[in-house]
Amino acid sequence: MGNCCVAPADPEKKKKRKNKKEKRQNPYSIDYNRGPARGLVVLKNPTGRDIGSRYELGQELGRGEFGVTYLCTDRATGELFACKSISKKKLRTAVDIEDVRREVEIMRHLPSHPSIVSLKDTYEDDGAVHLVMELCEGGELFDRIVTKGHYTERAAAIIMRTIIQIIQVCHKHGVMHRDLKPENFLFGDKKENGPLKAIDFGLSVFFRPGEHFSEIVGSPYYMAPEVLKRNYGPEVDVWSAGVILYILLCGVPPFWAETEQGVAQAILRSVIDFKRDPWPKVSESAKDLVRHMLNPDPKYRLRAEQVLDHPWLQNANKAPNVSLGENVRAKLQQFTVMNKFKKKALKVVAEYLSVEEVAGIKDMFEKMDINKNGKITLEELKYGLLKLGHQIPDADVHILMEAADVDGSGTLDYGEFVAVSVHLRRMGNDEHLHKAFSYFDQNNSGYIEIEELGNSLADDLGPDHEEVINAIICDVDTDKDGRISYEEFTAMMKAGTDWRKASRQYSRERFSSLRSNLMKDGSLQLKSHGR
Repeated sequence: MGNCCVAPADPEKKKKRKNKKEKRQNPYSIDYNRGPARGLVVLKNPTGRDIGSRYELGQELGRGEFGVTYLCTDRATGELFACKSISKKKLRTAVDIEDVRREVEIMRHLPSHPSIVSLKDTYEDDGAVHLVMELCEGGELFDRIVTKGHYTERAAAIIMRTIIQIIQVCHKHGVMHRDLKPENFLFGDKKENGPLKAIDFGLSVFFRPGEHFSEIVGSPYYMAPEVLKRNYGPEVDVWSAGVILYILLCGVPPFWAETEQGVAQAILRSVIDFKRDPWPKVSESAKDLVRHMLNPDPKYRLRAEQVLDHPWLQNANKAPNVSLGENVRAKLQQFTVMNKFKKKALKVVAEYLSVEEVAGIKDMFEKMDINKNGKITLEELKYGLLKLGHQIPDADVHILMEAADVDGSGTLDYGEFVAVSVHLRRMGNDEHLHKAFSYFDQNNSGYIEIEELGNSLADDLGPDHEEVINAIICDVDTDKDGRISYEEFTAMMKAGTDWRKASRQYSRERFSSLRSNLMKDGSLQLKSHGR
């Protein structure tokens, strides 16, 4: 996480580095002996320490990996806001801290804009960072679409014009978003023509013209091919918007597969399907724009201002107003509800990675560090993981080592080891997945049944949700007995249909292996990772 740009090399320094791996700053160097939250200062120049002196926090609006968003009322004026409260206990690495700090800096840096959520105030106390922001009450982008009885190409054009305007403002002010996806757009209010707003800048970075980045971040389905190749610039935001446009027009993502490897391979091939329904009735102008936004070569991909100049968006109010069909709305609804199903499960998983678990990592490090030099070699890592009961293939241990060894030393120091351990515990702990499964398995039968899934997602569904729930059960229920077993649930959580924001360690582990297998012709030589 953080700025992983490839800056122009100094010829003199380059000579000194000859035959040596370039040294990188260790983003995981946080002192876990004292606990990550104790005495931790995250923000530069917050509004104050005591958020309660100005605002009253009310009902919970949402919950993520790092914090909780509450309804927030200004005590003096009664005005309503949203407050994102980030627990310092959840900021486990220096990278996590830098992300929060940079998110605030970017929101302060961007100009006031009707389509970008505004940051009102920031507070920091001993336990949490509080970001008071504009309240968006109109719901998520896809939720609004599926509640409409008549969804058209014209509606998609108007939405896309707003998204591209947001990208244009960001790029003009030196900000690359890096995580554009439907969940990161909310409507400001519930009115028919309420403003659409970008709400999440947690993965955004500042950039300079010509600067390239190498860190793999974002959400798998929306990643540009150059992100997987670890050499990218702001053009990735237009690609992500192109993926959203494709989904808006047909209800499914353009590059889809059951596994992460398959998704990456589809993205790298960049073959766009315009044959399936409803593409035959979509205008040629709309398809032309999709092609130009999803050009796999960033040099030839349209820039934001060129997208806005495209005839389809120039004449957005004149785009065909003929319904794209009930099938598109149904697919969009299934897409967004499946996302919410996984999000709820992941929230339960995140809650069970406690500070005590992180504290126990120190003991694990000392046991693995056989020669007691404060470093763990690849062989020590392999042996230690095996001894601790982690049945991980050698190829995957290599991947973990490469992802975590940020200073290129060939060994892991304590900070780097923390990142590996947190990742293994967060993504692979069966106990945590059982907790998430139990949340949905309300009658403790050992299966998630149709009625239970409907009850669990009731707040996210409209009155006629039976068809959507049936479609989700059908997708996840591989043995076709009409219910979801624990094995099927865990397969869903780890499969390529994971719509969530990919955690940094997750992305580095899985996609760095894909990058290393890239062939010269751009295809992939896939390996089995035994998961």
